[in-house]
Amino acid sequence: MERIALHTRLKPGKEGDYERVHATIPEDLDAALRAAGVHTWRIWRSGRDLFHVVEVDDYKAMRIALRDHPANVPWQARMAELLEVEDDYSGDDSGVPLVWELP
Repeated sequence: MERIALHTRLKPGKEGDYERVHATIPEDLDAALRAAGVHTWRIWRSGRDLFHVVEVDDYKAMRIALRDHPANVPWQARMAELLEVEDDYSGDDSGVPLVWELP
């Protein structure tokens, strides 16, 4: 299993909208994430900065599986309204590199 850290940033004034949207994740998206190998996905917010930790079987395979998934496409469209940089799943993202860890 992989643990991936991600960083995203909200557009100014979108903090409340982001939290409201994430109060309930659509059931079909939850199922799609789990089917793509996601075990946990946690998000912390500090101002407009979002910090994600994803525990997943295979991060790159998960992104490929979700890129055109009918549950993920509308979710990403909604996130694009809130985030400074839209994630269109076209890149070879590997998350934020780990610098240090207390074993």
